[in-house]
Amino acid sequence: MAELRPRYPDKDMKLFVKSPHRPGSLGLLLSVIGETEALVGDITTHYIGNDHSFREITVAVYDQAHLDAVVEAVRSKTPVEVRDVHDIVFERHRGGKIHSKRNFDLASVEDMRQAYTPGVARVCRYIAAYPDKAGEYTNINNSVGIFTNGTRVLGLGDIGPRAAMPVMEGKAMIYDQFAGISATPILIDTKDPQEFIEIVTSIAPTFGGIHLEDICVPDCFVIEEELIKRLKQPVMHDDQHGTATVLLAAVLSALRNIGRQDDESLLFAQIGLGAAGFGIAKILIDYGFKVLGVDLSEDARRRLRSYGGGTASLDDAMERADVVIATTGVVGLIKPAMIRKGQIILALTNPIPEIFPHDALAAGAAYAADGQSVNNALAYPGLFKAALQLGSNSITPKMKIAAARAISDLAPDGELVPSPLHPEVHQRVVDSVTALFE
Repeated sequence: MAELRPRYPDKDMKLFVKSPHRPGSLGLLLSVIGETEALVGDITTHYIGNDHSFREITVAVYDQAHLDAVVEAVRSKTPVEVRDVHDIVFERHRGGKIHSKRNFDLASVEDMRQAYTPGVARVCRYIAAYPDKAGEYTNINNSVGIFTNGTRVLGLGDIGPRAAMPVMEGKAMIYDQFAGISATPILIDTKDPQEFIEIVTSIAPTFGGIHLEDICVPDCFVIEEELIKRLKQPVMHDDQHGTATVLLAAVLSALRNIGRQDDESLLFAQIGLGAAGFGIAKILIDYGFKVLGVDLSEDARRRLRSYGGGTASLDDAMERADVVIATTGVVGLIKPAMIRKGQIILALTNPIPEIFPHDALAAGAAYAADGQSVNNALAYPGLFKAALQLGSNSITPKMKIAAARAISDLAPDGELVPSPLHPEVHQRVVDSVTALFE
């Protein structure tokens, strides 16, 4: 059986090439790259001379072996010289992706006296007398701490807190660019949930919000629940609730795309009740839908039943559900024969889903998609921005549902959600959430 691959190559590499400057040279090069099943992206010309040119060409490949095949094909089938190959992702991460900075310059002695000593003491005394003013005269009310112990990073598993840092920096970038929030990654080197809770509790006064990230099941549930009880700031485990918010937006869009109402008669199957799956099941129940959960773990099934959901076997859930959502990490789990005509199938495991959308559609699904577009970066910047603006001590189900509706409303025709780079989406989330409290 051939090894399953993602539908398209998704690892971007940059080839620095020297090619003869004559008609057809570039066309031949691109044709040869295409024959290897690589995808050509950006082409940047750095120099054109009488005899040759230098260009950088971005190509997407499946893996290192595919990259090697691309380079070998270029060298053997064209007169082009491959001078260098760069992994763009690693270049993007070199030196880190974030940097703390000041809000204004210190240009004079007077600036120093006002921003630091002796003037700063006046503000310190004022906050000591009126603690609620700390948010007004510091960055606390526009800041989020991103906490992880690296026990479940993306699909990589327990790789530890240091290896989780590139993800945390990426989250911080997104907070800054899309919501203007100052976010700080905090790496916690413990696998003991209680120790994790104590550390976050002790650091929490630094931040206006607490973002939990990449923590294994069931520890993530224990940690989030206890921190919500202890802290006055909003606390959210993004792998559960950010993902769930965007998934609800995707569901609303999918129903709209096939002309079906989002009524309470719909039955959902949530296959896989890990952090993301349980979060999705919860928000669907909060919205008013009926949910059947499928998971091998009795603890996971019990957790869903305690929240108001039902449970079923995989075959039973597939037979009964109108909408099927899968977050299992099991490639090929859903067979075409399991699909009932007219179902919506959202198989979200990346990079290879439980069933490819085209296979689900061929089997009779009314709509099918994979997880490539369900990006939780659509939700958490606006959710936290709204919570900070409102001075809320929690991010409630109603807030997440309002965010999901705002995201879905901006989805292009036929698509599930807009791009996280959409110029309006994050402010729309903020506005929709804050409108709940007007």
